[in-house]
Amino acid sequence: MPTPAQVQDALRQVMDPELPISIVDLGLVRGVEVQGDTVHVRLTFTSLGCPCTDLIREEVQERLRRLPGVRQVEVEESFEPWSVEDISPQGRIALRQLGIT
Repeated sequence: MPTPAQVQDALRQVMDPELPISIVDLGLVRGVEVQGDTVHVRLTFTSLGCPCTDLIREEVQERLRRLPGVRQVEVEESFEPWSVEDISPQGRIALRQLGIT
């Protein structure tokens, strides 16, 4: 069974489809909970009309099912507002390197 920190590390491998930055560094992951063989992830998106919600959700489930001991992944969509303030320092560096400020 993975720890929440191991789940967060695995989620760093899930990239936003529109930007080459992880969903963790973009600030989309709002919560991670591990209960037995089930991982629950709470996500928000950059906008209510984000066209990539299904793709991100599927990639999260696929990636986390590869963790030892994980049998089920539940992804909850949170409607917490997202802003550029949610981007991690590493994410800001990556975006600057791409010329996005």
